[in-house]
Amino acid sequence: MMTRNIIIAYATDVCVPLSRLPQIIVETKQDLIENRVTGPIAGHVGDGNFHCLIVLDPSDPEEVQRVHLFTERLARRALTMAGTCTGEHGVGLGKRALLCEEVGHTTMQVMYSLKQMLDPKNLMNPGKILQSREV
Repeated sequence: MMTRNIIIAYATDVCVPLSRLPQIIVETKQDLIENRVTGPIAGHVGDGNFHCLIVLDPSDPEEVQRVHLFTERLARRALTMAGTCTGEHGVGLGKRALLCEEVGHTTMQVMYSLKQMLDPKNLMNPGKILQSREV
């Protein structure tokens, strides 16, 4: 009996000013090729938002690591181009540190304070992005 690996798609996105979109697309395509990461690039040309839908085998730790490093480079690339680490997929746990880099400690503290005011019992998404004062 032949066994098959399960292949999954991992989506990530960033957003940059329109003037930087061609540059980041070219650099991202080159990064995908050089690092043997497979997946198409699809964009919202009108707002600078684009997505990479990466295809990978989650049982291959080396491939998972390559994808992780690629997504981190992609987000940092967007930040250096006055963009954001996420367009519309959200920050999630994977981009928490990148969000802190993007908006800074003071803004993270303001967001935490707002969360505390709106959710004093920490019922909404506990243990996620705004989990402690040390944000």
